Amino acid sequence: MQSEKRIFDDLAKVLNGVAGTVAGMGREAEASMRERAREWAGGLDLVTREEFDAVKALAANAREEAEALGKRVAALEAALGTKTAPVAKAAPKAKPAPKKPAAKK
Repeated sequence: MQSEKRIFDDLAKVLNGVAGTVAGMGREAEASMRERAREWAGGLDLVTREEFDAVKALAANAREEAEALGKRVAALEAALGTKTAPVAKAAPKAKPAPKKPAAKK
């Protein structure tokens, strides 16, 4: 009877050790995968949320300034009684002439 109890105690200790080892392996595998994911994402040339928000704020400020300057120019033109021509867009490129088939000999 005493030996059966001792076997169960030893078996419980072994299983407890195995459970701890498996849990440790799981944590190590998770840490390894996170590190690989960071390395992979680091090579993708991504920006952080802070950088994105900063550039977004700069673009919003530039847009507001451009609108304010446009209104100011319109007010100055109205005061002078002149109107400047809008900036011309670049002309579309001409399509190349279709090639004629080569003459047969």
